[in-house]
Amino acid sequence: MTKKSKIDHYTDKEALDFHIKGKSGKIEVNSSKPLTTKRDLSLAYSPGVAAPVREIAKNPDHAYDYTSKGNLVAVISNGSAILGLGNLGSLASKPVMEGKAVLFKRFADIDSIDIEVDSTDPEEVINTIKNIAGTFGGINLEDIASPNCFIIEQKLKEILDIPVFHDDQHGTAIITTAALINALDISKKKIMDVKIVVNGAGASAIACANLFKILGVKNENLIMCDTKGVLYKGRDKIDQFKSAHAVKTKLRNLSEAIKNADVFLGLSAKDVVSTDMIKSMAKNPIIFACANPDPEIKPEKIYEVRSDAIVATGRSDYPNQVNNLIGFPYIFRGALDVRAKEINEEMKMAAAKAIALLAREEVPDEVVSAYGGERPKYGKDYIIPSTFDPRLISVIPSAVAKAAIKTGVARKKIANFEDYKEQLSYRLDPSMSIMQGINAYVRKKPKTVVFAEGEDKNMLKAAIEFGKNNLGKPIVVGSEKRVRETLVEIGLDANYNIKIINSTDKEKRERYVKFLYKKLQRTGQLERDVDRLVRNDRVVFGSSMVACKDADAMVTGNIRHYSASIEKLKTVCDPRPGEPIFGMTMIVFKGKTVLVADTNVKDFPTSERLVAVSKSCVRVARLFGFDPKVAFLSHSTFGKPISRNTEHVREAIELLKKEKVDFDFDGEMQPDVALNPVYKEIYPFSKIVGNANILIMPALHSAAISTKLMKSFGDAKLIGPLLIGLDLPIEVAPLRSSTSDILNLASVAAYSSDIIKYKKD
Repeated sequence: MTKKSKIDHYTDKEALDFHIKGKSGKIEVNSSKPLTTKRDLSLAYSPGVAAPVREIAKNPDHAYDYTSKGNLVAVISNGSAILGLGNLGSLASKPVMEGKAVLFKRFADIDSIDIEVDSTDPEEVINTIKNIAGTFGGINLEDIASPNCFIIEQKLKEILDIPVFHDDQHGTAIITTAALINALDISKKKIMDVKIVVNGAGASAIACANLFKILGVKNENLIMCDTKGVLYKGRDKIDQFKSAHAVKTKLRNLSEAIKNADVFLGLSAKDVVSTDMIKSMAKNPIIFACANPDPEIKPEKIYEVRSDAIVATGRSDYPNQVNNLIGFPYIFRGALDVRAKEINEEMKMAAAKAIALLAREEVPDEVVSAYGGERPKYGKDYIIPSTFDPRLISVIPSAVAKAAIKTGVARKKIANFEDYKEQLSYRLDPSMSIMQGINAYVRKKPKTVVFAEGEDKNMLKAAIEFGKNNLGKPIVVGSEKRVRETLVEIGLDANYNIKIINSTDKEKRERYVKFLYKKLQRTGQLERDVDRLVRNDRVVFGSSMVACKDADAMVTGNIRHYSASIEKLKTVCDPRPGEPIFGMTMIVFKGKTVLVADTNVKDFPTSERLVAVSKSCVRVARLFGFDPKVAFLSHSTFGKPISRNTEHVREAIELLKKEKVDFDFDGEMQPDVALNPVYKEIYPFSKIVGNANILIMPALHSAAISTKLMKSFGDAKLIGPLLIGLDLPIEVAPLRSSTSDILNLASVAAYSSDIIKYKKD
């Protein structure tokens, strides 16, 4: 029997409270341009708005350039088929449509507006949408009853030159087709040979049948049933949409049709399938019981009689959920990015195949978290990717965009699809915009990077990803036996090809001891003490590898406190001449990147240390391509209010003024003054106000608190902390960092090893 997943339960009151809390509803409109000054207003509206108006009048395609059209989708319903609730009217559908708009934004960074059309007349609905369609880059139809949904969609596709997509039909069809591709692969069945029974003949069922046939299912091998039985040639009173799937057969009901069937797809009603029907199916049956909220037959009952079945449902509390969320945001993303005129069958099939292939890959940590700590693996209980798989945003849109270009419905080409995939990733993770450049550099000049705690799951996974992404050669430090066990724990073969090294390597250990004893012999350390240190501490062993040029860089930490890792590193590494050792965190938010220091090392810096930290930050910022603008932060701004806690900050400013440095700086100031351009009018004398990209914190606690708050409560993405000031390219991952965090630090370490001039003894 399959294991049910845990699902949250809630009352109607909790749901109502959720929708009414704060601002009513689930969506709002935000400006994408600054509107803080009179000049901003003049550019945004009158008279500046006249310029784009004239350009669009000359060439309507310029609407994609000067307005939000290219990233705007209308979510439209008339409320005639709301979820499983039926025809409750257009206004009652608004919470659902708002929800759809939220999903577009959350998963694909697409802006959406919900529109509820108060009419069940298909011609009236068509005319309404036709007359407003110019506003949007795409139309998503939702919860419109059959057969009007077919009529409305088909007519709109004929008269509009933007994508029109009825998600209830095509979204379901795409996800189900992806599931079918993988189920057939696992069960070793060929698409041309399988017999399929579809129970239900509504919009989603017909769309699934259409896509199955495009995939390769023979027309005569697909039997469709409605509430009156099998759709067969000659049956009275079936509409044109159903008749397209009527076949010549003597079968008359579901019980007869399902016998010896390879595949059952249910998009109908609960409990219409019995265990006897399941028993009668072919070997290794594929059963998609997708009626919501209750399936045609519960998985528990299926497994009572068929242990060889592959099962999917529409529910989140069972494995293999057929969830449209895996499809529609990303399909529109790809279509919008090439300014497609439509979403054709080739684009739908490209999406289905991309989804299917993604499920076969090793899952990232985000999916593990979503599964309650379990790592799903391609097989009977994992044929569809998780909705929380972060790779969906890069995989599906690129497949859809390629198909659009290939079939000639794209107005815009994509020059480099690898770059496009990375751009898609940082739509949801803005830190990727920084890492894209770093990773591109590292791939051209791959380095050997040590991952010091190789027995730690996240450290080991990061090492594997480092190699898989062609960033360089990973070496993990640890007991080979324990590392191999950890490989199995994370779902890989114990013999996975990765280089493992430790102090049992006598030649390396002796060489590292010799190197380190020479460095430490006048600090009271005996050679046997150094030998014990190299033998027993993986940070020391790994950093010695870098110091002795057996590796280019290292990442450590994750299983011990940051300060403990720093102390161990200091036995092997020295500070860079004239620089302090400190932590610098990169914060990426709404396309702006800010460097913050010191976030991890020194509790209460002196004014001299603040100066040194600022100069080191400037050096690093320039290596990353930034024009440094340094703000020294405090709770006060330019002396108001004066406090003894600001004295060292003010002294740092005076010291820098005397040095005549080659970068702009100012302070002391509050963070909003440093970052918000609105304050330029209040403090016109300062070049830094509103422009800062390096924030020097007055103390460690303020730096740590503020960055952690940004990470926990804001939409900001953090990279780091980066360890600045060592004479070797080594990064320290904070305690319990994620795989992606460690991977980013490994890339930065590799990047640093090439672009920074380290002392070479």
